[in-house]
Amino acid sequence: MRVVFMGTTPFSNVVLQQLIDDNYDVVGVVTQPDRKVGRKQVVTPPHTKLLAEKYKIPVFQPEKIRTEYQPVLDFKPDVIVTCAYGQIVPEVILNYPKYKCLNVHASLLPKYRGGAPIHKAIIQGEKETGVTLMFMDKGMDTGAMLAKRVVSIDDEDTFGDVEQKMMGISRDLIHIDFKNYLEGKIEPIAQDEHLATYAYAIKREEEYVSFNKEIDTIYNHIRGMIPWPGSYGVLEGSNVKFHGVKKILTRHDKPLGTIVEVDELGVHVAVDGGIILLTSVQPANKPKMSNIDIVNGYKSMWKGKVFE
Repeated sequence: MRVVFMGTTPFSNVVLQQLIDDNYDVVGVVTQPDRKVGRKQVVTPPHTKLLAEKYKIPVFQPEKIRTEYQPVLDFKPDVIVTCAYGQIVPEVILNYPKYKCLNVHASLLPKYRGGAPIHKAIIQGEKETGVTLMFMDKGMDTGAMLAKRVVSIDDEDTFGDVEQKMMGISRDLIHIDFKNYLEGKIEPIAQDEHLATYAYAIKREEEYVSFNKEIDTIYNHIRGMIPWPGSYGVLEGSNVKFHGVKKILTRHDKPLGTIVEVDELGVHVAVDGGIILLTSVQPANKPKMSNIDIVNGYKSMWKGKVFE
């Protein structure tokens, strides 16, 4: 069973590692090109490339898989497994393997098709999500489903928390469900198009937080962006990035968006339904700061001010 894996992120690495641990013959890994990262623009390889190189698995990094697909076929895969690869895979690849192309998608399909399913599930206030093992086809996450595994989204969970849960159950999706599929023990189930929703990749403008909304909407928005890509508010024309959040249900008479207190717990912002407590913030052009540093440096400047 010659397996080609396609993926790019730390989530992808969990799936690849399980394939390796289960002794599949992973003959090639396809991942994104090395990219410049951070303020210093250091050229950095994808996580999945580093894992593949650790096991001496050949790596292919096409800029555009739509046209640069021949090396994938040259691996002669019996099955292709993808997870968070980051490019649309052309039909010439989808139609090649005997056991087809399978994708590990981070939602309970048909809900949240697209590139940001974990973020959007939290932002929308869902109480559970999961991973789906599915066939790939020419649509965006529209293929028939083979297996699902569910995780809870607890009230204080961030994107990072939920992603960790989903990484854990993805191991079972490969160790158990993928094996059962290859042994012919699973019948695919078509997705119900009437239930489909979409979770397109996060755009820069979606990172902005307005404090003129209801408390749960704001709270879910902020925690759904932690730790990546992060959300921000605008205070006196400057961006303040948010790295931690809690909510306090209470009554008040302050204008929405007003910073009512800055203390060792964080920055208290009045919203509809209570207080959003920003437990970790990063002022513009500064590193992420401890709450004590925020109190010492910004309490007198921020208290009473209003987020735009």
